[in-house]
Amino acid sequence: MLKYFIIYKPYLVLSQFSAEGEKHTLKHFFNVPKDVYPVGRLDYDSEGLLLLTNDTRLNHRLLHPSFLHEREYWVQVDGDINEHALQQLRQGTAIQLDGKPYHTLPCKAALLDPAPEVPPRVPPIRVRKEIPAPWISLVLKEGKNRQVRRMTAAIGFPTLRLIRYRIENITLGSMQPGEIISLSQNSIYKKLFGDRPHS
Repeated sequence: MLKYFIIYKPYLVLSQFSAEGEKHTLKHFFNVPKDVYPVGRLDYDSEGLLLLTNDTRLNHRLLHPSFLHEREYWVQVDGDINEHALQQLRQGTAIQLDGKPYHTLPCKAALLDPAPEVPPRVPPIRVRKEIPAPWISLVLKEGKNRQVRRMTAAIGFPTLRLIRYRIENITLGSMQPGEIISLSQNSIYKKLFGDRPHS
């Protein structure tokens, strides 16, 4: 039977159920059938929306590079980011991937003002009184290794906190870290692809 869940992956948790050293994994927080796995991943030090399923077709449609889909990240950055810097992000940013230069695809970038209401992080970010730590929204259609962090660092505003808020029309809403919600097959396909699953 096909199962679909959305979760809020907490900070400092691996996007996997198998043990790896002393690090926390999804198994510490979520009780799902043994054949259910995350679609894609979020870095250990990132948090937010992750899909869990045993639907291999859904997995393919979300992860294969030929299927572009929007992923929105809420990013708290170090420094008073300005419109010029946001425009640099929108146009695509030169970063290093596996030691090679890479230019990211154009994306959407905007200042989140007022700052979004987000759950407290444990431990909290390091705050410096004299330096602002605003939030921005980044909407990408690709997911390279540590891409968001590399992008903001490349324009001089390192990432302090990173939350994936949305995948297409599925959002975290008011979910809290460690929370899980079960969705129907029709609901998740409609929110992700605007259609019903094909038999």
